[in-house]
Amino acid sequence: MLVSTPIGNLGDMTSRARAVLEAADLVLCEDTRTTARLCAAFGIHARLRALHEHNEEQSLPRLLALLGAGRRLALVSDAGTPLLSDPGYRLVRAAIAAGLPVGAVPGANAALTALVLSGLPPHPFLFLGFPPPRAAARQAAFAQLRGIERAGLSASLIWHEAPHRLADTLADLAATFGPRPAAVARELTKRFEEVRRGTLTDLAAHYAESPPRGEVTLVVGPAPAETASAVDLDAELGAALEVHRLKDAVALVAASTGLPRRAVYAHALALRAKDTEA
Repeated sequence: MLVSTPIGNLGDMTSRARAVLEAADLVLCEDTRTTARLCAAFGIHARLRALHEHNEEQSLPRLLALLGAGRRLALVSDAGTPLLSDPGYRLVRAAIAAGLPVGAVPGANAALTALVLSGLPPHPFLFLGFPPPRAAARQAAFAQLRGIERAGLSASLIWHEAPHRLADTLADLAATFGPRPAAVARELTKRFEEVRRGTLTDLAAHYAESPPRGEVTLVVGPAPAETASAVDLDAELGAALEVHRLKDAVALVAASTGLPRRAVYAHALALRAKDTEA
């Protein structure tokens, strides 16, 4: 049974989740220390075992044997809904392949909570987990996504992000997507919950000056209707050149627009010359 747990406020623990954890023969958790504190808060006496990305594969035969023998297993993550940016997917796939029943206890979810608080279109949406931590890979991923948008994708985009990388990620998003409306949701359901809304450019500037703390979820509004023109290219190149060197800015814009890099480079030089003259 996949059991959702609170993302911050313990009041969001459902009575069904408590009952399932109490009745489980074994509770699989991302971090036994975190789940032990949760269980203690509700007086739940459960046997805990760690299941994470480093041991999930080798744990499958034993866990499937337990399920096959009729044991009741519950799976939780440190917070929120299991499997979303957390371990457990391989176990669920293996259990389904073995014909074993899989159920879920729904509950809190940071991505959906951030989406409904963002003020941005709630559907369709695309949840993308965490962006790549390294700048080059992150910029390439955003450029690829922008290219997909130009092919027709129009959805609100959702990421989780580490607080120490938030400002850089917002700057990369602004360079790729321009001054699109966005929201940063921090410490959801906790005492210092904050949802800051604005353009990607404004949010990048704010968090560069005021580094955040705590858990962060980022929502970016859907792509506007595409009207491919020199003005659009000017705007995209201008945003990219504000935070990147000429070569890197050209590479990002060429990837996001699908235009030849040589053509984008020539346009960037012309744009710079125009700005110099002005």
